[in-house]
Amino acid sequence: MENEPLIDNALKTELSALYRAEDRYYHNLAHIEAMLALAGDYRGLLGDPQAVEAAIWFHDAIYDSKAKDNEAKSAALAEKWLAGRIDAGRMSRISAMILATATHELPRFDDATATRDASLFLDMDLSILGAEPDAFDAYERAVRREYHWVEEPMWRAGRGAVLTSFLARPHIFHTEEFRRRFEPQARLNMARSLEALQKPA
Repeated sequence: MENEPLIDNALKTELSALYRAEDRYYHNLAHIEAMLALAGDYRGLLGDPQAVEAAIWFHDAIYDSKAKDNEAKSAALAEKWLAGRIDAGRMSRISAMILATATHELPRFDDATATRDASLFLDMDLSILGAEPDAFDAYERAVRREYHWVEEPMWRAGRGAVLTSFLARPHIFHTEEFRRRFEPQARLNMARSLEALQKPA
């Protein structure tokens, strides 16, 4: 059991179909592949790389821009689809990581290794914030398309509040590795975005 991949090819095929839905402009397969590439970069730091990979695959499996419970539904889907492949302790860690993407605050684990894995996982999810400006701008346009139903004044207010809350944090990223690699650019990108949102339409 331990040597078999948690996410086998059959599961990848099923999950990939969810991520290929037409209304996913950012939360799609490219986002998952980017996170998996980062998990590869930092594999040596991960205590349970397969659990992190499972959390990556499932964390946006359910995505409806009008819903408030995507993370809970994605965690429930992980529990359903991974049933019988995994012990309860490991499953609860995966669920906690998925649920944490709602706020990007660290889940409380007694285990330092699990906390480290969750820190790296959450940082991978936010790495786009520290991308080069062109890639960051493409991400912002893609997210706006996912929320096309939100009127512009509401979008500006809501998105501005999200960016303001991230910029107010002492650190956007949980780990030193990601702070060094992405934090300075993330702050520049978000400040520039916030300035544009606050200009008169």
